[in-house]
Amino acid sequence: MKLLAAERLKQRDFFLCDVFESFKDDAASMEHPVFSLSTKPDFRVLKYENNGYSIEIKPSYTGLATIHDKDILVYIASHLMSAKNKGKLINKTVRFTAYDYLVSTNKQTGGILYKRFEEALDRLVGTVIKTNIKTNGEEITRVFSLIDEWGAIENKDKKMIAIEVKLSDWFYNSIIGNEVLSIDSEYFNLRKPTERRLYELARKHCGNQTAWKIKLDKLQLKLGVTSPIRKLRINIIEIVKTNHLPEYNISIEGDVVIFSRKAPPKENKPPEQLPVRVTEATIKKHARPGESKQQVVDRVRKLKQACK
Repeated sequence: MKLLAAERLKQRDFFLCDVFESFKDDAASMEHPVFSLSTKPDFRVLKYENNGYSIEIKPSYTGLATIHDKDILVYIASHLMSAKNKGKLINKTVRFTAYDYLVSTNKQTGGILYKRFEEALDRLVGTVIKTNIKTNGEEITRVFSLIDEWGAIENKDKKMIAIEVKLSDWFYNSIIGNEVLSIDSEYFNLRKPTERRLYELARKHCGNQTAWKIKLDKLQLKLGVTSPIRKLRINIIEIVKTNHLPEYNISIEGDVVIFSRKAPPKENKPPEQLPVRVTEATIKKHARPGESKQQVVDRVRKLKQACK
């Protein structure tokens, strides 16, 4: 971990995370298996080739970056895209608090969670990727880490007050090129890595369409799993029984897995009719990550006026 002096707070060579509207995921890593789906330290060298694209992923001594570690990049991408859409200046060096990150991505805030957060940052720095996947229209074979570096900012009492992350050019180019998709906040409630990956693929390929179909062998490749097709089929059947992926139904017919939308896209839904008085329950229901109570109340009242 790199410690950064508190005096750097006075500098503006970074982007300071603020309130954002929705979670954003980068399209490249939604399409291709960049992150390990293992729940244990993973020290394999992963290789993937499909439609002219190739990925080689090498771990550091801390192991491969996992799909749960990716939450940090989703959190950062969400803030950057929100600011960019509002016409604000952004920077590949981003500053935020660990507490805000943990709360926004539906994690607890105990001491062990902060330690796991630091371990995730270490894996994002240590995992080395070699790929020719395009970001922002550029197809250049590059070797890079998912983040270039990270550091903890401490005050004079040696208390950590912020985290600073410097993104890789490859990931930052996705933000510059608007190569991101909105994802449901319920994504962070998915604990099984395979379920998270399935949701990403459904969101990327089904999107706002009625349905998307894919054969099991092709799905195995896109998931980035090495287990036999037979085991993958069993896992899919279990997920079909619960059918709890956000936004999408999942079913299987023979060797074909089918994803379909559970409801019309959220952006096409009319706003709910809201009560005149903004209750605590309403505030909790409509609160967005990072909003103060008053910000929620003000936004809900505006929605109420629009619904009249």
